[in-house]
Amino acid sequence: MQMSLTNSILCLFEITDPNLIVTGISKERCSTNQRIHVVHATLSYQLLKCPHCGHKSLIKNGTHMSHLRLGTLSGGRYEMHLKRQRYQCKDCSKTCGAKTKLVNRNETFTHNIKHQVIVLARDMLTSKEIAKLCGISPSSVQRILNANIHLAYRVKHLPENLCFDEFRSCNHWMSFNCCDAVSHRRIVTLKDRLSKDIIDYFEARFSVQERAQVQSVTIDMNAEYGSFIHRLFPNAATIIDRFHIIQLAGRALDNERTQTIRTIQDKHSRIYHILKSQWHLFHLDEIKVNDSKAVYLRGINEYMTQQNAIDLALDAFPRFRSVYQTYQGILSAIHQKDANAFQSLLTNYQPTSNQMDITINTFIKNGSALLNSCRYPFSNGPIEGLNRKIKALKRNCFGFRNIDNFFIRISLIHE
Repeated sequence: MQMSLTNSILCLFEITDPNLIVTGISKERCSTNQRIHVVHATLSYQLLKCPHCGHKSLIKNGTHMSHLRLGTLSGGRYEMHLKRQRYQCKDCSKTCGAKTKLVNRNETFTHNIKHQVIVLARDMLTSKEIAKLCGISPSSVQRILNANIHLAYRVKHLPENLCFDEFRSCNHWMSFNCCDAVSHRRIVTLKDRLSKDIIDYFEARFSVQERAQVQSVTIDMNAEYGSFIHRLFPNAATIIDRFHIIQLAGRALDNERTQTIRTIQDKHSRIYHILKSQWHLFHLDEIKVNDSKAVYLRGINEYMTQQNAIDLALDAFPRFRSVYQTYQGILSAIHQKDANAFQSLLTNYQPTSNQMDITINTFIKNGSALLNSCRYPFSNGPIEGLNRKIKALKRNCFGFRNIDNFFIRISLIHE
């Protein structure tokens, strides 16, 4: 019966050492008046040779009490008061003690509680919450993470398709992030997004042959990335993310719409309310605009089709119509992934001194990188998803002051 109870207690804490024998369980209070669940146990086995001289002349020499921290079962603090058998050699007079795989040498935190800390850290909990659940201090949580989580020097193989992006890390710094466009696996996270540091990282850790195997790199509209991609990856095609293309064109459409609204003197007119309240209709793809069923449009307070509302605004302002048609052409080319149509739109575009002129000039400067968004299936969606996890981690932990601790937590949530 006693052996069965011992095995049950050891199984609860996932302890597999056959030399451990539980002698009892009690509840005590520490110096901070916190209640502690204590498991009393002994560790003893027959040691034949002295680890120092190798002679078979060992005798038992009392016990040594060790206070070990166990993993929590119900959110409280659990400890093991372990009596370790001590031995003395008659020949060399040196002493030694019984060892266990439950804990490392000269440590009090068992592997079980370290594992619990790492698992809870993957769930984006704060250090204080982890410490409260495990019955340890927040500084101990961070020490466990720093000792057991090591940032990799580099990945074994550089993937053929990469994604580049940045995110806000500590103290308003912008950090660089890179991932695999196909498997969504994180490749590297750097403390800043300076071109010099990005170039140094890839050139120092990957050979020319490895970097030459990269086939594509997907980026946003950041011009700095495009300036060194060919240097790092000579055979890679630069791809500008489709979302950022549509976003830039949509921003030009909104700017032109806002300028048009300011020119309207009658603030109670139907055209004014259409441009002011029904702005989302102008961002819809022409295919998705309803032109048959009349619906109640709030702001206008009338029943009409969506196409009718759009036509009223476009007929009243030809300059806004030109910007709208250009936006629809960009939207159609991106959705259909028609690089020829996109190229034709950029080539035949006629400037009319509106907000879209700046956007088209930006597209022309990016050249083939912009057209590659229609030729390749890759986007920055995977890395935006990774950045979303990082932002959630920052929000849950109320920010980080130490960037090294922040990057350790990032590596955990991306494993």
